Amino acid sequence: MKRIGILSDTHGCVPDQVYSFFAECDELWHAGDIGVGVLEELQAFKPVVAVYGNTDDWDIRREAPETQLFTREGLKILMTHIGGYPKHYENRIKPLILSEKPDIFISGHSHILKVMYDHDFNLLHINPGAAGHSGFHKVSTLVRLVLDGTPKDLEIMEYPKF
Repeated sequence: MKRIGILSDTHGCVPDQVYSFFAECDELWHAGDIGVGVLEELQAFKPVVAVYGNTDDWDIRREAPETQLFTREGLKILMTHIGGYPKHYENRIKPLILSEKPDIFISGHSHILKVMYDHDFNLLHINPGAAGHSGFHKVSTLVRLVLDGTPKDLEIMEYPKF
């Protein structure tokens, strides 16, 4: 069993809510648009799996790939920044979903929280919205869940964007 914290679009800011909401998590997954200094700050807190986003500089791109495919607790996870969502996947991502058959697909970019099951591809799609203060979103969001052979106990935190 692993407790996972999922976030995206921090854009150079790690709000205090990240530390409180993810305190009991074993690992953090960051779906891109990380921003300067954030990856190092998060890595000092918890182990991090990250992908770069379209606003991330070359230093971040050297540390985090465009796409991550990995396994946790028997589940295959596919993560990228710009990936779309069920019925609207990006052209680059749909073939990966078809060939890799992930159990969970995570993307960011939209700053819109979405958690939905894709019956066509038998996967859970998660876009954690935006954790930082930069962008058009009105509320910042974080997602955490438990992996124990299946994703379960998914929780969302909403907090004001300052």
